[in-house]
Amino acid sequence: MDLAGITVVVLTKDEAARIGDCLASIPAGASTLVYDSASQDATAQIAAEAGARVVDAPWRGFAQTRIEAAALVKTPWTFMLDADERITPELALELSSLDPPADVVAYSVPRRNHFCGAWVRGAGWWPDRLVRLFRTGQVRIQARNEGDASLHETWVALGAHGDLQNPIDHFSYPDLRSYSMKFARYTDIEASGAKPDPLALVAASTIMPLRALWLYFARGAIADGWRGAYIAWCSALYPVAVAAKAFRAGSGRQQ
Repeated sequence: MDLAGITVVVLTKDEAARIGDCLASIPAGASTLVYDSASQDATAQIAAEAGARVVDAPWRGFAQTRIEAAALVKTPWTFMLDADERITPELALELSSLDPPADVVAYSVPRRNHFCGAWVRGAGWWPDRLVRLFRTGQVRIQARNEGDASLHETWVALGAHGDLQNPIDHFSYPDLRSYSMKFARYTDIEASGAKPDPLALVAASTIMPLRALWLYFARGAIADGWRGAYIAWCSALYPVAVAAKAFRAGSGRQQ
């Protein structure tokens, strides 16, 4: 594949600490579009100095913002990358040698998630395949909730798709504090789009210990030591936190 036919799209907001390494990982020859949502730090300046096209645009929730950013791509192929992700040299080489069949409209990419300094393989964190490379305009987005409450969005190919073998690296959680902050933020966002349902809270609370054990043993989190135990527990707790926050918000509105 001619890398000049790919635009790598990165959504940013106050990512000055990470955007430089992200853009440096993009293979030479590919175009870069940084879609920035009113950063108050040097994100836009760093991106522009790295040769990226920078677009300043309002934040409209994860799903809609990605759709609007992808709509600006003019090359035949789009690659979606987050500011806390890196294209590995192996993946860059695979992209340059890729020869997509005419009927293939997208490719999934394995994501190597790092937690507190280590690559985590269990609890469903590996290979964590996501559609990231696609023919421009040949995908739709799917997310939990809508609008500002949209989360966990994924691209769905509108046709045949293939699998790339080499990963991107994901450095979202350098320490426990960063994980806790993201946990709180994401559960707040998801709860804002959920209906207050006491039965959902009871069900999530009842299932939580079983889900934690399933992630720890059946999904292999045990092999990741304390990191695996922490992730298994917090992953099981996540739907409980969402249901509890939605219930509290609903109760507050009724008072």
